[in-house]
This record gives sequence, C-alpha cells and structure tokens, in this order.
Amino acid sequence: MDLARMPRDWPGRAEMRRIDAAPHQWCVWETGSGPTLLLLHGAGGSAHSWRQLIPLLASEYHIVAPDLPGQGFTRAGARRFSLDAMAEDLTRLCAHQGWRPAAIIGHSAGAALALRLTETLPEPPPAVIGLNAALGAFEGTAGWLFPLVAKLLSLNPFVPRIFTTLFGGADKVERLIGSTGSTLDAAGLRQYAALVGDPVHVEGTLAMMAQWDLQGLRRRFPAIDVPALLVASGGDRTVPPRISREAAERLPQGRYVEIPRLGHLAHEEDAAQVAALILPWLAEKL
Repeated sequence: MDLARMPRDWPGRAEMRRIDAAPHQWCVWETGSGPTLLLLHGAGGSAHSWRQLIPLLASEYHIVAPDLPGQGFTRAGARRFSLDAMAEDLTRLCAHQGWRPAAIIGHSAGAALALRLTETLPEPPPAVIGLNAALGAFEGTAGWLFPLVAKLLSLNPFVPRIFTTLFGGADKVERLIGSTGSTLDAAGLRQYAALVGDPVHVEGTLAMMAQWDLQGLRRRFPAIDVPALLVASGGDRTVPPRISREAAERLPQGRYVEIPRLGHLAHEEDAAQVAALILPWLAEKL
C-alpha cells in the first residue's frame, strides 16, 4: 500500500512515519513515552490492528508498531519474509533507531517473531507477550487457504490479484474475519477490506506464509529463558488455545492465560480486557 495515499481515517495516521532502514522502507506507528514496547502484528494485518490497544498502553509506554515487510504500508526492499530474515531486519531497524524494547508484544505470527527477537537483539527484552500466538500450524480457513495460495504464488505471479478478486469486498472480508472466531465493527472490517484489496499487501502476506518455518524456534523453546505471557482466546478458530498452553509449558518462564469467548483478533474485539491482563504483568516484570 502507498503511504502517500493512506486513508485520512486510517488508525494512527498522524503518528506514522516512514523509516528507511535497509533493506526495507518501513512504516512505523510511534507514540507515547516511557519504556519502549515493540508491537508486532500477525500475518495479513498491519499496525492498524493495534488501534484499540495502543491508546491504553501509550499513557505509560513508548509504543513502536511497525508494519511488517511487504504488508500494510511497509515497502519490502528484498524478499526477506522468513521468520529469521524478518527478525534480523527488525533487529536492524531497532539498532537504526536506537530502540531498546523493554517488552515485545506479538499477535499471532508476530508472537513467533517476538520470541525469535529475544535471540537476535543485542539486549534481549525482559518480557514477551504473545496474543493468540501462532506457534504451530494455522487451523480453520487460514489453515488450508494460506498454504494453498502461498504455494500457488510460487507458480503464478498473478495469484495476489486473483486473491483480491476472490476475497476482496466487505461481505467476503466479514466472512473471512468471522472464520477466525472474531467479530469486528464496521471500521475494522473496512480497514481489513482495504488491506485484502491491495495486491502488494496480499503478495507480501502470502510470501511470508510461503517462507514461514517454526521448527527451529520450537526446538529452542526450552532455551528461551525470558518471561513470556501467552494469552489465548477460547473462541479462536485460527490458533486453538492448546498451542499457547503447550508452548508456555515448554518455555522456562512461560505463563498461560485464557480469555473466554473472544476470537483470534481478541485485542481488536475487547482491548480493555486484554489490557487488564497484560498491564499488571508488564508492571511486575519491568
């Protein structure tokens, strides 16, 4: 997506800026003051997905929320979409800006990135939070759709445009979001429709899925000795709660908490409930 053409009502628009830090041209939502929290969205999203949670965090923390490479308004300068490559590039971005995250909060695939960053950052953060952490295979619609389309992408460069044609539009996006177990308001659906309707964003998302491999990270769970709070939603139909529960059991300082009813996008459905869980934990760890 083109930053110059960002919709006027896009969440965080006034606080977003372009950062050239090789190999990408990053779009970053930065606000607040205090210890730095690095917020990482999931595959197919953008920093806009933190729109409900950021105001609840920014009164106490300095918030840094980038769009991941090739997604949202970050322009990918290289096809570096694997877990390791993204972690390396985020580490480089933090060094470029002088950010020293006190904690990393990741949603879905962003939680895997958060754990990987504890291994790549020169100073590992003293706390990591995963929201409906995608630390295993996706299930539901995402479980069959993303791998299938990602494989087709390697065979046909027109797949992103085909995807936007098939799944773009308000009604189809609402069904796609509903398949995750979440219900969003009209503004949230409109923002996701804008993302799904952009072939460049779709291509970046599918390329990420095609290169994603968690086997190495999962093997190293027992060695990632960082306080990690994994929050799962009982109604998540994309990443079942057992994924977070099992990961928390294998992480030396892992803790598991479950929220009833909400879906995969819990922090967009009820940010206040999520904040009520994570803010006391952050205060304790930081």
